[in-house]
Amino acid sequence: MKIQFDIKELLATIRSNDRTILGIDGLSRSGKTTFVEQLRETLKKEKSDHHIFHIDDHIVERRQRYHTGHEEWYEYFHLQWDVRWLRENFFRKLKQAKQITLPFYDSNTDSHDCRTIPMPKSGLIIVEGVFLQRKEWSDFYDHLIFLDCPREKRFTREAETAKQKRDKFEKRYWKAEDYYMDTFSPWESADIVLKT
Repeated sequence: MKIQFDIKELLATIRSNDRTILGIDGLSRSGKTTFVEQLRETLKKEKSDHHIFHIDDHIVERRQRYHTGHEEWYEYFHLQWDVRWLRENFFRKLKQAKQITLPFYDSNTDSHDCRTIPMPKSGLIIVEGVFLQRKEWSDFYDHLIFLDCPREKRFTREAETAKQKRDKFEKRYWKAEDYYMDTFSPWESADIVLKT
């Protein structure tokens, strides 16, 4: 999948003595990771300082997001991440901190290991993930791209084993996506909407 985008236009907006925070928002399987990889290759070729964060690297342990007594969609939207902790300890630090220490989730062990990430003095800081325009995080981006892709097309990109659990998508993921789209209208707030 090749996503067309003029990276040079984006790079022109980056101030040389500052960090620019770019959010890449989109629902599951909308092409965010593919887009970010293409972006990374271009940034390397342009020798542009950058760092990429994937918000899914920082989800909480399973016991905090499954079988909590809440509806499944609520668990996915509201409990998958420690939203307030990330606001204070990640998003607030993106512009100025020399380094950021974050818990990285390991799905094999259902645990975290903390890593300290040195931040470039200037350049592009990319945050990629779903639900990036929730109210707690939405005011930290200089630019925001929303990748728009129809649900059924996204579902075809899932692994065959995942497709066999359509009821989980309907109860957990799609209800949370509907809530996000209806509540936050992310395509309206984004600077650029790319159809993928």
